[in-house]
Amino acid sequence: MKTSTIRRIKTVLLVMLMVSVMINISFIMETNSKLQYNSKQSDPSKQSGLSKQSDELSVSKNFGNHNDIPVIQEELFPSVKIDVLSSKERVVVKTDGKIVYKKDGLDEDRGIHVLVLNQATGAVMATRLFDTYLQKEDEAMIEFLDSLSYGRILVFTIKDEGTFQLQDKAKMRLGDYGSDASFTLFWRDMWVLVPVKWKQRRKGLGEMFSRSPGIDQWGEPVSLSVTVDLVPGKDTKCKSWPTDAMSTRRERFCDIYEGYGTVCDCDNPQQLEFPPVPLENGNVLDVPLIVIASDRPHYLFRTLKKLLQTPGVQADKIIVFIDGIHDEPLEVTRLLNVKGVHHEPQGEKNARISQHYKASLTATFNFHPDAEYVIILEEDLDVSPDFFNYFYQTKHLLDEDQSLYCISAWNDQGYEHSCQDPALLYRIETMPGLGWMMKKSLFKDELEPQWPGPDKRWDWDMWMRHDAIRKSRECIIPDISRTYHFGSKGLNINPYFQELYFQSHKLLAKPNVKLKDVDRMTNEKYEVLIKELIKSATVLDHSKNPCADDFIPQNTEIETYVMYIHMKDAVDFETWKQIAKCYKLWDLDVRGFHKSMWRQYLKGKHLVIIGAPASPYAEFKPADIPPIDLESKEQKKEGT
Repeated sequence: MKTSTIRRIKTVLLVMLMVSVMINISFIMETNSKLQYNSKQSDPSKQSGLSKQSDELSVSKNFGNHNDIPVIQEELFPSVKIDVLSSKERVVVKTDGKIVYKKDGLDEDRGIHVLVLNQATGAVMATRLFDTYLQKEDEAMIEFLDSLSYGRILVFTIKDEGTFQLQDKAKMRLGDYGSDASFTLFWRDMWVLVPVKWKQRRKGLGEMFSRSPGIDQWGEPVSLSVTVDLVPGKDTKCKSWPTDAMSTRRERFCDIYEGYGTVCDCDNPQQLEFPPVPLENGNVLDVPLIVIASDRPHYLFRTLKKLLQTPGVQADKIIVFIDGIHDEPLEVTRLLNVKGVHHEPQGEKNARISQHYKASLTATFNFHPDAEYVIILEEDLDVSPDFFNYFYQTKHLLDEDQSLYCISAWNDQGYEHSCQDPALLYRIETMPGLGWMMKKSLFKDELEPQWPGPDKRWDWDMWMRHDAIRKSRECIIPDISRTYHFGSKGLNINPYFQELYFQSHKLLAKPNVKLKDVDRMTNEKYEVLIKELIKSATVLDHSKNPCADDFIPQNTEIETYVMYIHMKDAVDFETWKQIAKCYKLWDLDVRGFHKSMWRQYLKGKHLVIIGAPASPYAEFKPADIPPIDLESKEQKKEGT
């Protein structure tokens, strides 16, 4: 063989050897890349440094594998690739290259964003935002996580800031979901975690974070890519559920949506059908009830479920009106077998809500042309067991007294410490809403023709409270509310506001309460009742500070006290606002009064507060007692 030929053969063999070495090195490097996640998790300092890079971390883990360490194996089932971004200005989640979640509003959507994916399809089943810059949002996140089914794929990602009020309990729970970084996260760090919800702690499928270099700076954007093997669809089905219409609705719902507690539990699913419980003596309140809803399906589920268990409910009279073409709220109504209707939005913000109310009321009387009344409820209200019984006993007053505007189940001043009589009713000049009844004639003859258009950004309830609309008419309310406002997120509500003004409201827990003096709630009879009450009341010592602990005596047999406050005319509320603050009543605006008089229970005593000389009841004030006059902070500043 020629020397040149031998050289060619050696060269070819050398090239082949080098290619083989390169292939093996490439395989080793790829394998190491897929397994490096565990070493990053075990060393938080390395994790922080790595997360500042734009490198993507790719991990494949089969749900059937019970080891904590991700493994590389052939795909037995289809997989889903999940890409997640956490940064100051935006969060993005992609599945198989398609954006399924994106929030990039300026100075909006701060906090921890959580997505729930179906482990069989990779589809998004639920999304939540928890602004953990605020108190108790971390508790809401824990509650949500606890409501999820085992096996679901989760995605956590921070936008802007997510740790300021993230307490140790929540950090520990994130640790249960496989996070090694939760206790090392601090102010303005960026963070991404992708785990699966298991019954016992396992490592997450992927986790990255970046450290904020200073209090006035944010961590670098964090990107994470995880590939997850899906499970067979048959493995997510509940074989123990019976074969009936309810289970069919439940299975349809549970294939698509998450976060409803044990609704989808295979062994002990929540009850979703409730035999109707009649009112006492077989009484029937034949009045349509509408639920004003938007895109808060979990609130709607809670409201409807409570409503359907309330004595006197007629499920076929319930209509849920959904503002916008939102699928999940409509599926909630189908799950619970009540009527749901989509409404095409008109206007923006408060104007949109106002138009939704008008359209819902118009449609209700079209659905029920013979109805003479309607009850209006909202999607974030619990109802008392006495809810329908209350309206049954008071409905006739709307026919008997033309000076009445509505009957409401809500007392704006009905906090745990300021109400106590389940049978007591009041007349007030302000329209409370939050679970109320009105006559069809009021809506069709007066309200509907002059309802503000979509170009008017007015609150519908503020408009209804305006005296040009209300025309000096009053509403009936209970001392103890028959509804409870639990919603903490919405256009006009946030967790802080909910905690400050709604959380400590009292909800009557008793059913079948026999209301007293119902027939004395008509205009003329109520005046007689109030005058009798004031004459029998004991005047408090006006020389004392009304905010002092001993102002209202407790160790006495006296049941009713009266105090007079300075009020030069019907719109002079300066002293009342200070009284409301120190008694921890509603103080954002002035509500719950009748002819410049307020009634509530404080320290177990029925307290009547009368504005003098504005109120006609000021005639009962003893001549030697000056009205209590409290200056506001603004007045004090002006006087200095």
